[in-house]
Amino acid sequence: MADSAIRDTPLRAVQIEALVVMKIIKHSSQIFPTIATGSIVGMDVNGVLQITNSFPFPTPDIPLSDNHESNQNLAAAAPRAKGNIAYQNEMIKCLREVNVDAQNVGWYTSTSMGNFVTSCTIENQFFYQKEMNERTVALVHDVSRSSQGSLVVRAFRLSPTFMAAYKEGKFTTERQGVHSNILQKSGLRYQDILQELPLTIHNSHLLTALLHQLPAKPPTMELQFPPNLAALRQDPSITQTPLAPNFDSLDLSIDPFLEKSCDLLLESIENHHTELNNHQYYQRSLAREQTKITQWQLKRKTENAARVAAKQTPLPEDEWQKLFKLPQEPSRLEIMLNSRQVEQYARQIDGFTAGVSGKMFAVKSNLLPGEAQ
Repeated sequence: MADSAIRDTPLRAVQIEALVVMKIIKHSSQIFPTIATGSIVGMDVNGVLQITNSFPFPTPDIPLSDNHESNQNLAAAAPRAKGNIAYQNEMIKCLREVNVDAQNVGWYTSTSMGNFVTSCTIENQFFYQKEMNERTVALVHDVSRSSQGSLVVRAFRLSPTFMAAYKEGKFTTERQGVHSNILQKSGLRYQDILQELPLTIHNSHLLTALLHQLPAKPPTMELQFPPNLAALRQDPSITQTPLAPNFDSLDLSIDPFLEKSCDLLLESIENHHTELNNHQYYQRSLAREQTKITQWQLKRKTENAARVAAKQTPLPEDEWQKLFKLPQEPSRLEIMLNSRQVEQYARQIDGFTAGVSGKMFAVKSNLLPGEAQ
C-alpha cells in the first residue's frame, strides 16, 4: 500500500548531497574531455529524490586505433553496458551490507558546453526508467561552464509522453497498423522530450558552519603586528570570508564561452537543416511513387473495363504493391533531439548575454560620449 502511494506521488524536486557533487566534479574533471558516467543512489521521500551517494562506472578499454568520436560514443553508452550493470548491482549489494542507502535512483554524465541532448543520453535514461526504476533521474554536469566558477548540475528525466512514443519506436507520421500517426495522436513536441526537475544541494549544519568560518586566502605580503585587539578584529585579511560579497560580479568582460556557444548553435542549426532536407527528399520521392501508382491503377482499371466488355476475367488491381515500393519515412527522433539541443544553446546564450547586457546598460553613460546627463 505504501509502495503504491509512493509511485503515485510525482517527483517534484531533487536534493543532492554536497559530497556527491564533489565526487561527480572530481570524476568529470579527471577524464575530461572523455565523457564521465556513473551511478547514483539514494531514496525517494514524498516526491523529493534525495541523492546521498555515487560511484563511477569503470573506464572502458578503448583501442588506440579508434577515432575520438567512437570513443565518446562508447563512453556515453557505458551506463547501459552489461558489464557496468553487473558492476552496479554488485556495488549496490556492498552498500546494502554496510547499511548505506542502496536504492538506485539514476545515473550521472558529464558534458561540455551543454551538449547533452543526444541519442545516447535518451537511450540511457530510457533504459533506467524502463528497466531499473521509473523514478530515476539523469544528472548532467557541465565541466566547461563549471571550470569558470559557475557550478552547473542539472537533473532531467524523460516525460511520460515521450516514454510511450519511444516504446513504440515509431517517430513517423505514416499509417501502419496500430502505429498510425503516433506523433500526431500524442501531440509530442521537442519541448516534451526532457523534464527538468529543480535541484538543490544539501549541506549538514556542521558543514555550513565550517564554510562560513573558513579563513581567507593567506596574504603574500608580510603583515604588521597589530597594536591592539580592536585593530586585529578590523583587519580585512582576517575578517573576510570566502562567502563574503566581492567585486567579481562587477567585471565587464564578455563571457569567453559566448563565442563557442554561438559556433555550436550554428552547427546544430546546420544539422537541423540537413535533416529537413532529408525529409523533403522523402516527400518528393513519395509523391513520385504515388503518381506512378495512380497512373498504373488507372491503366489497370481501363484494361479491366475492356476485359469485362469482352467477357474476360478482370486482372487483380492490387498488384501495385508488388511492383512499386514506397520509400520509408525517416525517423523524426533525430530532428526532435536536434531542435531540443538548439533550444538548449539558445538558452545558454541568453544566460551569457543577460548579465553582460545589464552591466553594459549600467555603465552606458561612461562608455558612450555625450550620454552623460
